[in-house]
Amino acid sequence: MDIPQKYNVQTPNELHQWMEKGKIFYLIDTLTHSHFQKVRLPGARNACVFEVTFIDQIKAITENKDIDIVVYGSSSRSYDAIRAAEKLEYEGFINVHVLDGGIAAWRLAGLLLEGDEVEEPDDPQTMVKPDDQLYRVDSDRSMIQWTGRNANTTHFGNIRIRNGELQSKDGVFTGIFNIDMNSIVNINLDGDELQPVLIAHLKSDDFFLTKVFPTATIEINQAKPVKDPFLTVPNYEINATLELRGLKVRQDFFATVARTPENGISAEAHFDIDRTKWGVIYGSARFFEHLGMHVVFDLISFQIRIVTD
Repeated sequence: MDIPQKYNVQTPNELHQWMEKGKIFYLIDTLTHSHFQKVRLPGARNACVFEVTFIDQIKAITENKDIDIVVYGSSSRSYDAIRAAEKLEYEGFINVHVLDGGIAAWRLAGLLLEGDEVEEPDDPQTMVKPDDQLYRVDSDRSMIQWTGRNANTTHFGNIRIRNGELQSKDGVFTGIFNIDMNSIVNINLDGDELQPVLIAHLKSDDFFLTKVFPTATIEINQAKPVKDPFLTVPNYEINATLELRGLKVRQDFFATVARTPENGISAEAHFDIDRTKWGVIYGSARFFEHLGMHVVFDLISFQIRIVTD
């Protein structure tokens, strides 16, 4: 990651010389406060660039826009210090410097660090690393959102996940989720007299026939990480089987998997299914003529959120 030429760049040795000579400047650690407590440069102050109050934090340190300010982040890969420099530039600070390579370069140069965990390996927390274990689905925090459409409108709502589990081994998942089809609800018609009509329609034999098939399942045959599975992009490729109305059809999609603060797993996926593959053909022009106002598009969109204990 190259630092834009408009910013003053300091090497670790140049900054260290400033410190030894007693030059007056402010040294700003741009990472989170918890990371700042673990490891930081000597004499640094903390203003987290990820927080909307970053400039307020800076102004609590100094409002002198002419003084030298050196910002640093974690490594040459991270944009934290560059974003901090940009924010300071927009605010009118004119003598902003960026430490080239951040904490990682400072450490590599053999210079002194402070903090509670100076000697601990610094995990950049950019990629998911699941433990080898069985994860059980928290049905209260997990949900499926559905969206159906026709030429005139869009309907959307929720379906509850009854239970499920994920087994992780060497970063690869298998598992199964049971979906309570009788829990299907509509949201966009809330308060409209047509809302219960639509819900009954969805539960009928025209759509999901929940009286006969009250449960649908998503079986995860294999979920494996993509190359470079970063936390904030779809990082797992899912090979799954969706059983709906008694029919099993393979459904592949991508999901974004991350660790929760409780060391569980969360997974988010967004994909479309062709409902007609499961015999849900109501309103499909591929199967009926002269539908008039009863046309329903074949694709249903799902947003699935799975959270484990």
